Amino acid sequence: MNEKDENILASRPEQIRYAAILEKGMYLGLLVLLITFVIYVFGIMKPYIPKDKIPTYWTMGVHDYLHHAQIKPGWSWLGMLKYADFLNFIGIAILSGVTTICFVAVIPVFLRNNDRLYAVFASLEAAILCVAASGLLSVGH
Repeated sequence: MNEKDENILASRPEQIRYAAILEKGMYLGLLVLLITFVIYVFGIMKPYIPKDKIPTYWTMGVHDYLHHAQIKPGWSWLGMLKYADFLNFIGIAILSGVTTICFVAVIPVFLRNNDRLYAVFASLEAAILCVAASGLLSVGH
């Protein structure tokens, strides 16, 4: 491989930062999922839905499940973290939110390299992901 090909394949600083944060966030999210699963399975904390009642909810759609279990949709799970079966949402939130953190983290790199357009795109992407996660623009359900 010649030097020109190696330069084309070389990772840029923003790619390295994005990937490093994504990797750490992914491992953290998986670790949290594993820990919360152990807490649930071994009964270290009481679940909201008793394990013997879970099969009654399997055939229900999400709307029916939320109604019968008396669970509010959206971010209400934050208030239910005292139950073992809601703890896993922490790991899911980490895994789904790490991309937003990655976009925010590369903005200074873009600005340092005078890539203002990419900085704007990264800012807009982070803002769109935050608005989508907030539930402010919910449609349908």
